[in-house]
Amino acid sequence: MRIKGFFSTIIIGLPLYMIFSCSSTPTHTSISTETQSVSVSQVAPQSPAPKLKVGAERLGSYMALLKNKRVALVVNHTAMVSQTHLLDTLLSLGIQVKKILAPEHGFRGTADAGEHVDSYTDKKTGVPVVSLYGNNKKPSAEQLADIDIVVYDIQDVGVRFFTYISTLYLVMESCAENNKELLVLDRPNPNGDYVDGPVLDMKLKSFVGMLPLPIVHGLTVGELTQMIQGEKWLKDSLVCKYTVIPVENYTHKTEYILPIKPSPNMPNNQAIRLYPSLGMFEGTNVSVGRGTYFPFQVVGSPFTTDTAFSFTPVSIVGMSKDPMHMNKKCYGFDLRNVTPAKKVDLSYVINMYTLSSDKAGYFGKNNFFDKLAGTTQLKQQIIEKKPEEEIRKTWAAGLQTYKTMRIKYLLYTDFE
Repeated sequence: MRIKGFFSTIIIGLPLYMIFSCSSTPTHTSISTETQSVSVSQVAPQSPAPKLKVGAERLGSYMALLKNKRVALVVNHTAMVSQTHLLDTLLSLGIQVKKILAPEHGFRGTADAGEHVDSYTDKKTGVPVVSLYGNNKKPSAEQLADIDIVVYDIQDVGVRFFTYISTLYLVMESCAENNKELLVLDRPNPNGDYVDGPVLDMKLKSFVGMLPLPIVHGLTVGELTQMIQGEKWLKDSLVCKYTVIPVENYTHKTEYILPIKPSPNMPNNQAIRLYPSLGMFEGTNVSVGRGTYFPFQVVGSPFTTDTAFSFTPVSIVGMSKDPMHMNKKCYGFDLRNVTPAKKVDLSYVINMYTLSSDKAGYFGKNNFFDKLAGTTQLKQQIIEKKPEEEIRKTWAAGLQTYKTMRIKYLLYTDFE
C-alpha cells in the first residue's frame, strides 16, 4: 500500500523497518530485506488471519539500534515480548539497560490514578527505576546524561486523557533537547477504529491533555509520534531523531483485545471501549466504579436515587485505595452488557446530570471536567439541556480538520 502526502511516498509492507527523523521530512527510510514465500493454489483454503506481532516482538528489526549503546526504557508492565518483559528480554540479550523511566501507575502498573510513585531500584534486575509521574514528568538532562537511546514501549488505549501519551510527548521533547535517539516499539490501539470528540482547546492544556487531539484520536503511539513531530508540536519546533517499529499484520479495522490490563482500573475490553465516553465523569461527582471490580463499566452517585441499579465503592488494594464516595451507595446504571458505541457517547453524562439531585455540585469546583472534555462549551451545553446532536455539531468542524490531517501520519490501513 502506498500513502502519499506528508512523507511524500512511504511504502507500507510487512515485515517493515522504518527509521524517521523527528522533523517535518523523514531523513531516512529503509525497508528490511527479509522475504516471505507464499504458496498460492487455485482455490485458496480458508485460513486464520495472520498473527499480529507487536513492535517489541520484532527483535530482528531493532536490536542493531541498541547494540553497544546505553539504553533507558520508558515502560510499564505492558511492555511484554510474548511472555517475557522487554527489560528481561533485552538484558538476556546483553543490551546495556541503564534505567527504567516509569509513567503513571508505575513500572509494575499497580499504583492508583494520580498516586505519587517514588524512584527505586527494581529488586529482580537491579536496574534503577525513575518515576515520570508527580513532580518529575519529563526526563531531565541529568537523567539522560548517561543514555544514548530511549526506548518507549507502553500499551495505550487511544484516548486523549489517558496519560501515557502525555509521557510520550514529554519524552520526545527531552530527547530532542538532549540530542538522544528515541525508539518507539508500536502496539495496536484498541480504540483505533474510529475518531471522535472535541479537539482540545490548548488553553486547557494539562497532563490529561497536552496535544490538540480529539478525545478518541485513532492513532497508535507510533503514528502519534510522527504527528507530534510532523505538526511541530514540540517546544520551539524541536527536532528529535526517532525510529518506529510498526506492528505486523495490524490495520485500524483489527479488533485487538489487550492481553494485559493497561492500568489498574482498566480491567477488560468493555472498560476500554467505554472509557472514551465515561472518562469525563472523572471531572464530576459521579463514580465510574472505582472501588469495585468493574470500574469504567458502571456509573452512579449518591445524588441519583431513582434507578434500580446501585453499587458501593470500597477500598481495594491495587485498584482504588480511596475511591470517590467510598462506602456510600451509588445509584446509576450497569453498563457491563451494553455494546459500546463507536463514538463519544454523551448520553451517559447528560442522563446522569438530568437525574442528579445535586446539579450545583455535579461538575465540581474546579475545571477538571473542561480539561477532560477539551472544551469549556460542553459543560455549559449540558447545563442548558442542549440535545446531544446539537452539541456534536459544535465540534464537527475541528474534528474534520483533525481527521484530514491524521491521514498523513497513518502507518496502517485505516478503518474507512
